[in-house]
Amino acid sequence: MLEVRNIAFAYRAKQVLRDVSFVVSPGETVSVVGDNGAGKTTLLRILATLMAPDAGSVRIDGHDAFLTPLRYRRELGYLQETPALYEDMTVKAFLNYRARLKGEPDKRIRRRIGEATEICRIADIMSSPIRSLSFGLKKRVALADAVLLRPHVILLDDVLAGLDRAMRSAAGEIISSVAAFSSVIVTGHAVSDLAKWSTRFLVLDGGRITATVPTAGLDVSTIVERVDAAMKGGAT
Repeated sequence: MLEVRNIAFAYRAKQVLRDVSFVVSPGETVSVVGDNGAGKTTLLRILATLMAPDAGSVRIDGHDAFLTPLRYRRELGYLQETPALYEDMTVKAFLNYRARLKGEPDKRIRRRIGEATEICRIADIMSSPIRSLSFGLKKRVALADAVLLRPHVILLDDVLAGLDRAMRSAAGEIISSVAAFSSVIVTGHAVSDLAKWSTRFLVLDGGRITATVPTAGLDVSTIVERVDAAMKGGAT
């Protein structure tokens, strides 16, 4: 379980996040949406411990992100919008390297890589140099890295950006599979795509969560209408 409590963050006297609190339970996929500049990427970077908040706390299963960072990060997977990959490596070599860097014992690495490549559907490109892959396939490799140790929480920053319709659909199916063992937090703008597999939307506006839109029992068009209304300040 991810617990975010009263997070605040300012940059050069500009308040970027204000009293942000929410909880994401195992099996949930929560999409954080909002206009450009709403604070979505800053929020995920704080949850990934790449930035420290001015106030508040973040915990995974009780482990504090900034008091016990090594234990916290062990339970975390993070995919930034532009994948950070080693272009000269093959996919297999990269995932082997990343598993060792994360401290996975050698005897478990092969199984972990097999699970991640099956989930992310990249078994047929394991021998390919990363530089030869399309942007969409690079995102899949980066997602395989994020889920490599089956962390309890996965953070995906604008994961659908730059993908065509087929790739967005495939990414949604992969993320639905990941939710079987992780809490998933996604940011993005493609509400109609996110609505197909999100269990809840959080609307971020001016650094605050201004609305929560559950999706249970609703069709995609209704979810989109409610999220759009919430982003415009209307009732949900």
